[in-house]
Amino acid sequence: MAFVSEYGMFLLKALTLLFALLVVLRVVVRATSRDPAPGEGTLRVKKLNREYQKLGDRIRSRILSKSERKRLLKARKAELKAEERGGEQAANNAANITTGNTMDKTTDEASRLYVLQFDGDIRASAVQSLRQEITAVLAVAEPGDEVLLRLDSGGGVVHSYGLAASQLDRLKQRDIRLTVAVDRIAASGGYMMACVADRILAAPFAVVGSIGVVATIPNVNRLLKKHDVDVELITAGEFKRTLTVVGENTDEDRAKFTEQIEEAHGLFKDFVARYRPQLDMAKVATGEHWYATRGAELGLVDDLGTSDDFLLAAVNERPVYEVRFEPHRTVGNRLASFVDTSVRQGLAAGWQASRDARYGI
Repeated sequence: MAFVSEYGMFLLKALTLLFALLVVLRVVVRATSRDPAPGEGTLRVKKLNREYQKLGDRIRSRILSKSERKRLLKARKAELKAEERGGEQAANNAANITTGNTMDKTTDEASRLYVLQFDGDIRASAVQSLRQEITAVLAVAEPGDEVLLRLDSGGGVVHSYGLAASQLDRLKQRDIRLTVAVDRIAASGGYMMACVADRILAAPFAVVGSIGVVATIPNVNRLLKKHDVDVELITAGEFKRTLTVVGENTDEDRAKFTEQIEEAHGLFKDFVARYRPQLDMAKVATGEHWYATRGAELGLVDDLGTSDDFLLAAVNERPVYEVRFEPHRTVGNRLASFVDTSVRQGLAAGWQASRDARYGI
């Protein structure tokens, strides 16, 4: 037992040292690397109908008879030739004739589905790609088209998620239908984005809500005083600074900071109410989060289901395109991203371990 205890302490010290080194490395890399200019990157577009078709064909090739496999292969070649000759419409018609596909482009030729992905961190860094993707979609979208956003975010900085939500509102301003699919979490700033949608689809155990604002500010002023370290904080403007990390905070500072937090919460509630007026804000804007099954009862979610089921149905009805913007990154940017990811995963692992004790399944 003594050996296990000593080894545990050694491992803890080693992990702490590694984490500290990663933080230092991150600071150095960030200071020396150049962020890509806005719009500097590559826009990638992939037709998902083909991808889903290939998945099905892999199984069909095993379960069909030899003659049926030949017919299927012939059908696929006909589709490719039709697409080369006549584009998307001809290929869809060929698919309908040869395979019995339910897609009927004669009744809804203009309808396309564009699929975007948003994986949120605390800074909503993915908004830089999101704005490019939405601009690209708006350049070609027509009435009847739809955007599906696969959203995964627990929220973060208010102004960053406010910008992300405003990007989604650009679709609404152009009358492009927006569906948001939440497979895991859309809470706080994530829900601020989700509420813009015409329809929110969520997996039953996805987490939604958390319509609230939180701020945690450590203060080391007493520690500095104990070691005879003076802190000079000079401001122009009565409330240029309220609560600080190193200065001495007063009741007036705390009151003003609380006022600012309440103001942000009020703006958050007004924003959600604008897009989902059916919500009882007194019930849902308490800062609580819920699983989607309960969220549906409260009106936070429209339908229960996964993005996978949504897409599986869509590829049989209309053309579906995945749109991704990948910013160009230098070696320094890639290294910084790796360090950021390592630090976040380390923090997430510790946070998850503490949650597992309370929410184990």
